[in-house]
Amino acid sequence: MAAFSVARRSRGLINGLKVSFRSSGQLKHGAVAAPLLQTSLHRDSRWYSAGHLSVKERIEAKRRAALAGGGQARIDAQHKRGKLTARERIDLLLDTDSFVETDMFVEHRCSDFGMEQDKNKVTHLPEVIFYFFNIIFCLCLFCFSQDFTVFGGSLSGAHAQKICKIMDQAMKVGAPVIGLNDSGGARIQEGVESLAGYADIFLRNVMASGVIPQISLIMGPCAGGAVYSPALTDFTFMVKDTSYLFITGPDVVKSVTNEDVTQEELGGAKTHTSVSGVAHHAFENDVDALLNLREFFTFLPLSNQDPAPIRECHDPSDRLVRSLETIVPLESTKAYDMLEIIKAIVDEKDFFEIMPNYAKNIVVGFARMNGRTVGIVGNQPKVASDEYVVLTPPPPFCCLDINSSVKGARFVRFCDAFNIPIITFVDVPGFLPGTAQEYGGIIRHGAKLLFAFAEATVPKITIITRKAYGGAYDVMSSKHLRGDVNYAWPTAEVAVMGAKGAVQIIFRGKDNQAEAEAEYVEKFANPFPAAVRGFVDDIIEPSTTRKLICSNLEVLARKKQVNPWKKHANIPL
Repeated sequence: MAAFSVARRSRGLINGLKVSFRSSGQLKHGAVAAPLLQTSLHRDSRWYSAGHLSVKERIEAKRRAALAGGGQARIDAQHKRGKLTARERIDLLLDTDSFVETDMFVEHRCSDFGMEQDKNKVTHLPEVIFYFFNIIFCLCLFCFSQDFTVFGGSLSGAHAQKICKIMDQAMKVGAPVIGLNDSGGARIQEGVESLAGYADIFLRNVMASGVIPQISLIMGPCAGGAVYSPALTDFTFMVKDTSYLFITGPDVVKSVTNEDVTQEELGGAKTHTSVSGVAHHAFENDVDALLNLREFFTFLPLSNQDPAPIRECHDPSDRLVRSLETIVPLESTKAYDMLEIIKAIVDEKDFFEIMPNYAKNIVVGFARMNGRTVGIVGNQPKVASDEYVVLTPPPPFCCLDINSSVKGARFVRFCDAFNIPIITFVDVPGFLPGTAQEYGGIIRHGAKLLFAFAEATVPKITIITRKAYGGAYDVMSSKHLRGDVNYAWPTAEVAVMGAKGAVQIIFRGKDNQAEAEAEYVEKFANPFPAAVRGFVDDIIEPSTTRKLICSNLEVLARKKQVNPWKKHANIPL
């Protein structure tokens, strides 16, 4: 009706102008027709302006309604839960005045169950808020934020359409996507259209995988089919006590399995960051999460067409790290903290650890070396596998197991997809033995980490700090898996297995096993067997590790390596 009204009034203006100009022909005959012309122009211009003002007023009214979200009462309820609103989250995440919002006027199309009423269409507008060409530290990204104050953030067809539109735009220009999830699930009133919307989003997640970084921040409930979009993204972060991820809620679990479980126990941040491994990190509250996400974003390239980010560095690249000379204990069975080595070597001790509470026997995360983003993978001698508490006596520390293999493989593949060099610190006595691991598929899962390192074509630098035994030595970015530069510290031991186990097999039933063990240590429990065969490039002083890594990264920045053409590889999933 508004469009028709404007057109009708415009036609009136045109007709009025025609009459006026016909009358103006009398001027050349001396008739005074100017007042008639001025009167017509004034009258019709007034009508035309009024039409435009009404449209402008409607635009402003809709904008005000959109900005109000679900209303002040629902906003207050959101705050009482300790949660920010969708727009408050956007304002905190992005640089001030750096964003452009799109699709503010999109309305849902549902006409069932009273959804066609004007009040429902108005409050629908901000259910999911989109910004594009946003800026974090002068870096471009696309972002959407679900508004729980509007229909509980439930996903409608229009809601899904807006998400897909943003993801398509991000793919076109090569920029990351950040999703701030706070949704009760599918819009029940819309039925299958809502389910179709989820599938459309899942397809975009898959198509964008390995092309642009995708980050999900769970800031409220995320249940049912909604959980699969975060699961398909590269990184999933959660907020403690207010965010939940589960396929079915506690009530359904109770009715089907008769288990009594709370939301937090079933799908809270602690569960998914320490037990299931679904989430990569959990933060204290919305503000903490958004500020950490800003920092995390600076480690990532915008797309797979961009190199690893480089920023100004004030930490000398040739800095010697004297503390590393004594960090590895003389006793090979004594633990030490690999994080101390990592933080001592990287720029300004700045290390963003990924999944710090899951599979702690392997450390992964992002850091910088001379300003350049690098991915760090390291065995953690300080931490035992999750199963060590039930094994007597416990096996050696920092064995690779199912969870650590999957954790490491996923991280290595992300780095390789986005041109981020990988630095690997090795201290691994092998794969964790036992029926639980064998029955759980350690062979298949361990192969994932091997596959990831072997397939990677980014620069790969490896430092063996102490043990590198058996198949685990091969898996941890060895020279045999196309490692570019492989170093060993003087404390390194590269062998099939530990001295005691090897002697028990070689000299079974013979006397003087202690003497035989000493002989084995002399021959194999040191870095020389690997060095003389060229399996490590050099035996270095630990204090020079940072200097050598930085210089090698400069050279390897020009590395070009291509795998054989294939439709896709068949990684052992």
